[in-house]
Amino acid sequence: MQVNGDIVYISVMAIDPSKMTRKLVSLTHEMVEAISEYRFAEKIGTESEAIRRLIQKGLEEAGKKD
Repeated sequence: MQVNGDIVYISVMAIDPSKMTRKLVSLTHEMVEAISEYRFAEKIGTESEAIRRLIQKGLEEAGKKD
């Protein structure tokens, strides 16, 4: 991860690149810190994997509200 001012660049490393799409998102410093805390609390190997899991959890939760 690279921080440049208010923009955070996140690299996605994938086992199968044909099934992955790269996205560039801007995150607040608070969100970056929360992701880092989640990653280490859950013992997740990479920041990218932690972000994928958080997104998946959010999508699953959003689906329950429909």
